[in-house]
Amino acid sequence: MELSEEEIQKEMDRRRPGQGLGTSSRQEKDRVEILSGLFEGKTTGTPISLMVRNEDVDSSPYEELKEVFRPGHADFTYQAKYGIRDYRGGGRASSRETVGRVAAGAIARKILAQEKISILAYTLELGEIRADQMDLDEVERNFLRCPAPQAALEMERKVEDVKLKGDTLGGIVEILVQGCPPGLGEPVFDKLEADLAKGLMSIGAIRGVEIGAGFRVARMLGSECNDPLGPNGFEKNDSGGILGGISNGEDILIRVAVKPIPSISMEQKTVDHSGKPVTVQIRGRHDISAIPRIHSVCEAMVAIVLVDHLLRQKAIERR
Repeated sequence: MELSEEEIQKEMDRRRPGQGLGTSSRQEKDRVEILSGLFEGKTTGTPISLMVRNEDVDSSPYEELKEVFRPGHADFTYQAKYGIRDYRGGGRASSRETVGRVAAGAIARKILAQEKISILAYTLELGEIRADQMDLDEVERNFLRCPAPQAALEMERKVEDVKLKGDTLGGIVEILVQGCPPGLGEPVFDKLEADLAKGLMSIGAIRGVEIGAGFRVARMLGSECNDPLGPNGFEKNDSGGILGGISNGEDILIRVAVKPIPSISMEQKTVDHSGKPVTVQIRGRHDISAIPRIHSVCEAMVAIVLVDHLLRQKAIERR
């Protein structure tokens, strides 16, 4: 397959910090380098190794945190599991690790594009402000990638207000998959929705996943929840494009709950390594919300899961 660093870089640029309202002031170029798996512009079938260098690094704000557990962070759990932790804000507990997901996802998306499968993530809700219309053409026209222009303006004002208070925001991202053929997924342990949920829940900021009607099904009757079939296919899509763990050819619709960034500059209660109560204020360069930078990460994880199932299905069809 033809592949270039430039193709991967387009996705990396969507994720990198320092690009707009409410994001970290860090200036990372996030330039991707392909180290192996490519020859004369084509993949060779061997593993593709990629490198992205951290360049704008400042660990000094973390020095005052080395003896305390930050609320909302993995400090306590990493210490409990390993008996040691790197307090400097990097590693697997950092959103920085998502750079690898986005790079791999760019390759997965290219494979999906060959099958005419597309993935689009957008902001459905931010700080309790919800998109009141669904114009997908608007997604690329505003920084927060919201499909409703008026809601996008209100969200921007909310971000500015919360930033002044030293706090952070959570929200809901919706992910739309179009063009997925019927038949992807497995009936029991590797259900398509289960693998999608696992992939998305492996992103640090995600605390919940809904497929199709999601939690609304708990308040429906069976006659309301079932998607009727007609000569031209399904007449509605509360299933979210998946039935019995297998794609049914309709759009796959997923929503994820994104928690607020735990690094806030407000004073918080915690304890130090000896268990003594202390207060902490987190300084440094942090986002006000994981939205919209998390969109590219969500798309990447969905792409990787779909490619896995696409290849598995092709193996079945070749028998």
